[in-house]
Amino acid sequence: MPVTGANRHTAESCPSSRSATPASPPTPKTSPPSATPSRRSASSPSGIYVDHGLTGTHRDRPGLRQALAACRAGDTLVVTKLDRLARSLSDARAIADELTSRQVKLALGTAVHDPTDPVGRLLFNVLAMVAEFEADLIRARTREGMRVAKAKGRLRGKQPKLSPMQEAHLVELYRAGAHTVSELEELFGVTRSTVYRAVRRAGNGATATADAAASA
Repeated sequence: MPVTGANRHTAESCPSSRSATPASPPTPKTSPPSATPSRRSASSPSGIYVDHGLTGTHRDRPGLRQALAACRAGDTLVVTKLDRLARSLSDARAIADELTSRQVKLALGTAVHDPTDPVGRLLFNVLAMVAEFEADLIRARTREGMRVAKAKGRLRGKQPKLSPMQEAHLVELYRAGAHTVSELEELFGVTRSTVYRAVRRAGNGATATADAAASA
């Protein structure tokens, strides 16, 4: 629903930058010559804000922050779908309440949300609950997929930078004192923290072996 003489800001979140498509607000009607000139944010002269690689599950998104900051009283914030704005009921209601208190209208596609209409509030809450439910399903399916992959040996987590033989050799050189830590970093292609972790693990292993021998 175009708003004559007011700005329209479009917020869009895209889960992946490769599949992202620019958000396209509805074509506004031509304003009369006496209409207030449109203000444009310096961060987005077009008035369109897109979060690449982020979904509505993240409230703290750069594009959303810029879109909310650019809105002024009488403006309309346009989102293609509610789940692009928020994927939790609490976040959706908080954003809607904030916009209402600032006298900024919220348009979901071409329909403007009316916070004073009981039916409108009900539909808004239902849509927000559905978006939250879908996000919960995605998380549950992801955890289940990871569990199955781990059970099949396909999900091994982060692999160590050094093999056991390489780590033992590194510790041996370190204890011999023939090389500095910087030289060991360059020699094995690892960072300083990796060198110290390997030495610490070797020390803990030696202590455990000594304790076991003493108790025997």
